[in-house]
Amino acid sequence: MKDGGPAFPFTQDGGFFKEGYKGMSLRDYFAAKALQGILSDPRNMRIANEKEPSCEVDFIAKVSYQFADAMLKEREK
Repeated sequence: MKDGGPAFPFTQDGGFFKEGYKGMSLRDYFAAKALQGILSDPRNMRIANEKEPSCEVDFIAKVSYQFADAMLKEREK
């Protein structure tokens, strides 16, 4: 799966990535932003609980990555 590459890479010596310091992936960054938006409205936890009562947190994490994947897909167009 394509992850969009690094979101905030650490560069040195002319802009080359230093091994081990590539930062979080763009997919993770998009998912974190989606999660932030989802959690900003408490009603979303209630909706998640209705859909998946036994694992509302897992469900919201899954949806966050679905948003991230959709954004990466749209970005490739």
